[in-house]
Amino acid sequence: MNFVNYRPCVGIMLLNRDGLVFVGRRRGKSASNRLQVGYEWQMPQGGIDPGEDPYQAALRELQEETNVSSTAFLAESADWYSYDLPQGVLKKSWNGRFQGQRQKWFALHFQGQDSEIDIESPAGGHRPEFDAWRWEEVGRLAELIVPFKRPVYEKVVEDFAHLALPR
Repeated sequence: MNFVNYRPCVGIMLLNRDGLVFVGRRRGKSASNRLQVGYEWQMPQGGIDPGEDPYQAALRELQEETNVSSTAFLAESADWYSYDLPQGVLKKSWNGRFQGQRQKWFALHFQGQDSEIDIESPAGGHRPEFDAWRWEEVGRLAELIVPFKRPVYEKVVEDFAHLALPR
């Protein structure tokens, strides 16, 4: 597969003390403007800046989307996963420069309190990505994400499900 046309990206599975995973509901201008109603929930993810180490990108993206910095490294996916954007989304995303994303995933243990999570005013003054969040069971993650990202989520769950234990 030629990854030239894939945006380099990271994804983060943030696990709490109960073995549950952070998911955020993608912010949209209105419920009818969401990509697919019922599939708005996802784990934090974001682009890797030129020259940036993927793990450092994961920590930065997590803080920019959730304000969370109290974490401990658990695991890194052995592979990079990719997905293609559907035709209807392709031209609207990243000005049509990429056909999809190529992602490196990290599992992190959240060591803070829920009060540390701030999706309304996350660190760095970035525009909020999410309008709601919750802790979710790892086995439900794939059913919450838009269908075109589902195979990636299934691989991430396969890689990291064994880490979803109470600590």
